[in-house]
Amino acid sequence: MVDTSGERTAESAVALDGAASTLMDIWSRAHHAPDVPVPSTQLRALFVLERGPVNVSHLAGEMGALVSSASRLCDRLEAAGLLTRDPGRDRREVTIRLSADGRALLDRLRVRRLEELARVLALMPASARAALLWGLMEFHEAASKPDDGEGSFSMLV
Repeated sequence: MVDTSGERTAESAVALDGAASTLMDIWSRAHHAPDVPVPSTQLRALFVLERGPVNVSHLAGEMGALVSSASRLCDRLEAAGLLTRDPGRDRREVTIRLSADGRALLDRLRVRRLEELARVLALMPASARAALLWGLMEFHEAASKPDDGEGSFSMLV
């Protein structure tokens, strides 16, 4: 049982880190299947585009990449049919968005992830699933709060 008193935050962080690693393994298996036509960096770009159309500069910022690198990445994704470029009013203003094939790929991956997660959750007792869901909702709420500027999460690194 994980101590929830707040006195053992570091131990709770270690337990969460282990669980997050397992979750990342499940997530990763879907993304590294033989029928996924792009490497993980390009997949990350597709996940950014899933939130809506952006320009290349915005994509580069989201990915922590140079604009020139993001532009080349977009060239490869466009050649694979996974994104489209929409010209703006002048030729320097280009918007990139998921193509229908790009959206279909992400939908396929999401279905695989959900199936695998459901398989794992089915192995858990109902009370543990309920506790997990409650804990994850509370975690999400806490993590979504604005940072107080004091490095409140620095002890977790």
